Amino acid sequence: MRIGALAQAAGVKLSTLRFYERRKLLVPLERSESGQRLYGPDAAIRVRFIRRVQELGFSLREVSAVLAMSDLRGTPTREVARFAEAKVQAIDARIDDLRRMRRAITTLMVEGFCAPDTVCPIQASLGAAGPVAARKPRASAPASPRSPRRRSTAVGT
Repeated sequence: MRIGALAQAAGVKLSTLRFYERRKLLVPLERSESGQRLYGPDAAIRVRFIRRVQELGFSLREVSAVLAMSDLRGTPTREVARFAEAKVQAIDARIDDLRRMRRAITTLMVEGFCAPDTVCPIQASLGAAGPVAARKPRASAPASPRSPRRRSTAVGT
């Protein structure tokens, strides 16, 4: 199928498909004589998978690793196995958080609103001290000690 048909089947824009292609998440099977990208029948499933996994909080680097595991269809390397185990643990922790939040909301629905002099059970479910999954800092250039930018207040200069 051509890129336009894939975009329509997967419910994404053409620019999204081109971006995934640049990131090597999506590879066309071949190109037509006129140079158009041609994709296989499973491409729409792959694109919808990428979008859904991103919605679940995976970074594109993690999506790439999951797709690599899927594409290899063999015995995973140690690095892939470590990644998979870490991801499973993170998913389990998130499931636990969601269950606590669900119980708190259900309780609140049954018992009514929180009293003004108490901590709301919804906030307590995830706001209590405990393990917090820290986000990995984005790779960026080291911060340089420089003065903050000043805005000009002059008009027309």
